[in-house]
Amino acid sequence: MVPSLKKSLALCSLTVIVLLSACSKNNDATPANGQDPYGNPPVVTPPAANSSLALTTNATFGSILTDANGKSLYAFTLDANGTSACTGGCAVTWMPYYAGNETAPTGITATDISTITRADGKKQTVYKGWPLYYFSGDINKTDVNGDGSGGTWFVAKPDYSVMLANNQLVGIDGQNYTGDEKPGTGVTQYLTDAAGRTLYAFAPDKFNLNTYTKADLSNNSTWPIYESDILNVPSVLKKDMMVQITSAGKKQLTYKGHPLYYFGPDAKRGDTKGVSVGAGLWPILTVNTIALTP
Repeated sequence: MVPSLKKSLALCSLTVIVLLSACSKNNDATPANGQDPYGNPPVVTPPAANSSLALTTNATFGSILTDANGKSLYAFTLDANGTSACTGGCAVTWMPYYAGNETAPTGITATDISTITRADGKKQTVYKGWPLYYFSGDINKTDVNGDGSGGTWFVAKPDYSVMLANNQLVGIDGQNYTGDEKPGTGVTQYLTDAAGRTLYAFAPDKFNLNTYTKADLSNNSTWPIYESDILNVPSVLKKDMMVQITSAGKKQLTYKGHPLYYFGPDAKRGDTKGVSVGAGLWPILTVNTIALTP
C-alpha cells in the first residue's frame, strides 16, 4: 500500500475513535439542571400511587385521617350531596385523594369507606360520604394547614359528633329556602351528623329539654332523636357547645341548648326537607344559631 494512503486511513480511524468516545461520554454524563443536551425530554419518575387510608394521631387534632405516609386529608362542606364540588383550580389547591382500594384501617368501619367517580372521570376516596382531599399547603406530613380554610375545609376525623354542610335548602314542598327558613335562593351552611345528614331544632324546646318526643316514642319516626356521644366538632365550633341529655330513654345530643333531631323524610345526605315544615317550627342550625338559656 502507498505510504501516504496508509497515513490517511490511520488519521481517519483515529478521528472516528475520538468522536465515538466523545459521544459516549456525553451520553453518560448527567445533564445540568436536568436538561438533555440533545433536546430529548427529561426522564420524569412517575409519582407513586396514592397510598391506603390510615389513622394518624396529631398533636393538635387528635386522631385524623391520612394516607399511609401520614399526609393529612380534608373534607369540604360544599360536598353536602356526596359528590365533589371542588373542580378546576380548586382541585389544584385541594387535590382529590384516591387510595386505590377501600381497605379500612384499624379503628375505621369498612362500610364508611367508598369510591366515587368525579365529573372529570377520576376516582376519589370517600369517608362517611365526604370525598377526601389533600391540601397543597401541607408541606410536611404532620402539617394540617388547611383546617378551617374559608370556613368550609376541615381536617377529616373519624369521630366528629357533628359536621357542617353548605347547600341550597330545599323543603319537602320542593321550594328553595334561605337560612331563615324563608323562600329564597342561596347556599346556607348548617349542621349535619358526621355522615352529612341534616340536623334540626324544635322551636318550642327549652334549654337542654326535649318537649317534642313522646315517652312511648310514637312520634320519633317523624322527627327522630339524634343520638350521639359528645365527641369532636369542626374547628369553627366549640366542643362545650354540645351536651348529651336523656329524652324518652334515649341519649340525645344538644347544640347550644337545642336538642337535635333528624327529619324522617330526609332519605339521604343533602336532603333538607324539614325546613318547610311548620313555617320555622323546625329550623336548621348554624354557627350563628342563638343559644338557649337555662
